[in-house]
Amino acid sequence: MIKIFKTFGGYVEINEPQKGCWINTTNPSHEEIQKLNTEFGLPTDLINDILDQDERPRIEFDDNWTLIIIRIPVEIKKDGVPFHTIPLGIFMTGNFTLTLCLQDNEVLPIGQPSPFRDQYKEIADSINFILRLILRSGNLYLRYLKQINHMTSLIEQDLEKSIKNKELNKLLKMEKCLVYFITSIKANEIVLAKLRNSKKITTEINEDLLEDAFIENKQALEMAQIYSDIQSGMMDAFASVISNNLNVVMKQLTLISIILMIPTLIASIFGMNIPNYMENSLWAMPSIIAGSLLLSFLGVIIFRKRQWF
Repeated sequence: MIKIFKTFGGYVEINEPQKGCWINTTNPSHEEIQKLNTEFGLPTDLINDILDQDERPRIEFDDNWTLIIIRIPVEIKKDGVPFHTIPLGIFMTGNFTLTLCLQDNEVLPIGQPSPFRDQYKEIADSINFILRLILRSGNLYLRYLKQINHMTSLIEQDLEKSIKNKELNKLLKMEKCLVYFITSIKANEIVLAKLRNSKKITTEINEDLLEDAFIENKQALEMAQIYSDIQSGMMDAFASVISNNLNVVMKQLTLISIILMIPTLIASIFGMNIPNYMENSLWAMPSIIAGSLLLSFLGVIIFRKRQWF
């Protein structure tokens, strides 16, 4: 889908591009990719790079255009992993700024008329626009990290009483999310450093935005690393917990087998085809049953006193 806006904030949608407009493109079709190439002059190799899910963040400068690629977080259910990161490309020329992404996202939601409705002033230049996108991306990383931490807490509760690997696999999926986040945030930090050194930050507002973006990016990176370290230790600990829970279950089953073996042994002895002086007694069967139950009860008491049960 391609949407063309008169300004960077997306306040007014127009049908044809004009100087200073912003073109937002998400999950383009084959025809839209051809339109990006022929009408907007976006090179085909750059389109393929941005639409490659594994593309790394970078900055490219040319005489007529500048390309910035960052990685943004998205909520996607893929192989049980709740969050992933995808590239977002910002293509800048003298006439327009074009954003291109593989799928809909919360940084630039294609379904909303404007992602910047909370701003009372129009965004003046492309650098300011880019810095706002990186800042929004950092905020989104932080929000998703809190959700990952909440999901991890719920998995912990199940792991404490589990003897299966299902919950441990869920924890592994959370760890994969954190690895994706850490890798992408580090790469975005390199893009921010290149922006700072490119001497394109010429206004005090953009300098403040750049500093805010650095702070948000660094905070997201530190949170992701802390959560990752905690989960790594947690997975080792809970692997031992699962093994210990299994040992406890096996111990209980063994004790139950021992208790059940007592009446079985007595029944086997009195079931032998030899004289036992109780063949003609009317109280033989009740006595044997009572004795079996009494001995089993004594066995349970002994095990309880030794805290084996």
